[in-house]
Amino acid sequence: MKSTGDLQLLKRINRSVLLRLIRSNPNLSRARLADMSGLTKSTVSSLVRELIDTDWLAEASSTVAAPGMGRPSTPLHLNHDKRMLLGIEIAVDCVRLVCVSLVGVIHLEAEIALLEYSPATACTVVVDAARAMYSQLLERDYVLTGMGICLPGAVSEDAGIVRLAPNLGWREVPFLSMFVQALARSGFPSTPVHLQNDADAAALGEYEFGNRDSEDPLIFINCDVGVGAGVVLNDRLFTGSAGTAGEIGHTILQLDGRRCSCGRSGCMETFVGARALRQSGDMETAGRYLGVMLQNLDAMFNPRVLVLGGRSCTDMPGLTQAAQATLERYAQQAGLRPPEVRVARYGPQAAAVGAAALVLHRYLRPLIKDADHTLHN
Repeated sequence: MKSTGDLQLLKRINRSVLLRLIRSNPNLSRARLADMSGLTKSTVSSLVRELIDTDWLAEASSTVAAPGMGRPSTPLHLNHDKRMLLGIEIAVDCVRLVCVSLVGVIHLEAEIALLEYSPATACTVVVDAARAMYSQLLERDYVLTGMGICLPGAVSEDAGIVRLAPNLGWREVPFLSMFVQALARSGFPSTPVHLQNDADAAALGEYEFGNRDSEDPLIFINCDVGVGAGVVLNDRLFTGSAGTAGEIGHTILQLDGRRCSCGRSGCMETFVGARALRQSGDMETAGRYLGVMLQNLDAMFNPRVLVLGGRSCTDMPGLTQAAQATLERYAQQAGLRPPEVRVARYGPQAAAVGAAALVLHRYLRPLIKDADHTLHN
């Protein structure tokens, strides 16, 4: 039995090697894949046939000449017109859904108001929304690869538990099992389902669908009602021992400051969160506080890229400009070069796209420890 399991794992690893090579080097031939992967030509040929049959890969419509007197080769690329990833963000006031290709192109999107925050209500809204989008996928003859869900809180991904989501009022909620069971009752077909924090997911979206070679380490700062950060480090999400790494909204910036939704006082969220910004309207001061946090993240992680996202950053350019100016001023004082700072490429859909990217991230890294959260009917 163990031998069979070992062989299946080896096959998964080899498939992921080929997919990652083709993703980084589109239009590789089978012969080049064998050379670059170190796998035998027969193994590559067999795996490529399987990946084509299951809609992960597609062949170019024409062959290209091989060097010398070799036979013409057929270039391969990810089947971005067929396989899709479903990403869902549970935000404080709405649910966002996106259908994303294997290369990060959004094909479908939807936004639904969330008027009541209880886990049971959110679960019902998300299941109904997922079923509706899946129907649209079927109408377009797409293949669903898996589903990712993210939300603003500390998440234990392996256990599928939301440890704490202050802005939703959730604590120790086994949301993933609730969702998977509700999906099964609705008749949804078998598919992998993953749960993650919204900033962590958004960081993965920027990383998986960007230039991975030049953007690691990458930190995504999500400024919305809450404030959080997602960290990609050494080709993996850095989530900490209990899944709470990156909760920068609840780092203390002022002793005995204003009361935060988490129960503490002086948290960053009370300066940069959307509620605080609506109350004060002081973009310059809030931007400086955000810039202080960027400087602190730079000092701790030395990232290549800092990505600013969330509605506060996308809707208020003055906030991001003040933050970047503050970061650059601190860097100049220390005689250092600041990291690249840019705005999220997917705008308001950044977290939902990141939830979709979580499915791809997990599939391409079969050795990542993960509990089995595949929906089975």
